[in-house]
Amino acid sequence: MKVSKEERSWILYDCGNSAYSMAVSTALLPIVFGMFENVNSSMDLGYFNSLASILVAIISPILGTLADYKDKKKRFFIFFTLIGLISTLSLAFVSPASGQWQLLIVFYVLSAIGFAGSNIFYDSFLVDITSDDRMDKVSSRGFAFGYISSVIPFGLSLALIFVLGMDEGIGYQIGFIITALWWGLLTIPMIRDVKQRYYIEPEPRPVINSFKRLGQTFKHIRNYKTVFIFLIAYFCYIDGVDTIIKMVVPYATSVLGADALDTFTLLGILLVIQIIAFPCALIYGNLAKKYSTRSMIIVGILTYIISCIAAFYISSVWHIFILGALIGSAQGGIQALSRSYYGRIIPKERSNEFFGFYNIFGKFAAIVGPFVMSLTTTMTGNAKYSILSIIPLFIIGLIVFLALPKEKVSLAEGHF
Repeated sequence: MKVSKEERSWILYDCGNSAYSMAVSTALLPIVFGMFENVNSSMDLGYFNSLASILVAIISPILGTLADYKDKKKRFFIFFTLIGLISTLSLAFVSPASGQWQLLIVFYVLSAIGFAGSNIFYDSFLVDITSDDRMDKVSSRGFAFGYISSVIPFGLSLALIFVLGMDEGIGYQIGFIITALWWGLLTIPMIRDVKQRYYIEPEPRPVINSFKRLGQTFKHIRNYKTVFIFLIAYFCYIDGVDTIIKMVVPYATSVLGADALDTFTLLGILLVIQIIAFPCALIYGNLAKKYSTRSMIIVGILTYIISCIAAFYISSVWHIFILGALIGSAQGGIQALSRSYYGRIIPKERSNEFFGFYNIFGKFAAIVGPFVMSLTTTMTGNAKYSILSIIPLFIIGLIVFLALPKEKVSLAEGHF
């Protein structure tokens, strides 16, 4: 499939911000956080992930509604991207030797807000840069190339430590700088080439009217039957997906122990996940055209249920590699197709507003999983049980998702 200039620039931003998701959220930050001597457990990071998600969930629909006005979407996108970039750079200046883990968490929460906030507007630009019939493939390419390209800055960070022999603490700190630079550079084409095509014309008292419009949409969202059912299902299953992404490092370390699972091996497993996720996300996009987007999302949910059950029984390092391959096979596909499925069933001129709801459902969901895993570990004293606690989220999500129609939905109204 030949991509347009706007589609290519949009995909490149996914390549940039995926470096943050890989290096900061999943890999480097959990390791650095665990290096502070006055931290009780790396599983405590789940509480702070939940805090960041709460803050983003609160502001998402409000910002999305405001950004639907003409020429506002890109301004909000740039603002939150800058917050993410500056905060990620700031992580590099808090060393484990300082003992100031609280400051590290402050910068991390700010970076998470910038990352998630920019994604509200980035995701909503999908309706501006491509057509309905191309959304699955374009969205899948964004995630696919995002996964594989994130290996580059992450690999550079690992090379500093394991090839050049740099001190681990300093190496990880430089890794934060590399991540921010990579993210920033690949944001430039998005800012330069992507334009807002669907919008609401400016009007007097935009803030007050935005709140009124938000209230009306929230009140009547049940009338958008397909949208409403999808968001309920999405709330559940994406919680499990996001939780596994954020908690895989603390979980694996807690279950197998730092002695059995050294840092190099653990980071190698994460690289395997990224590499496998690349072709699998593309495959999901191609299969969605043949078997439907709905069917492939169901396959992704079932894959995650199997992964959670398998994770409970891990007892050696090679089990983690197999588990990582299983997770990687579905991770990009389920995220990409969820985004494109939603993009087709919402009113395009109100894409930011509706993607604000998409984000609030996703972020409030992301509060539950990490918190439940951390709480389960605290209560049982055994991290293995924590992975079982998120299986109900996938099951409920699957049951609700099955209520969505097999037939083609009305794209303009979001109705059956």
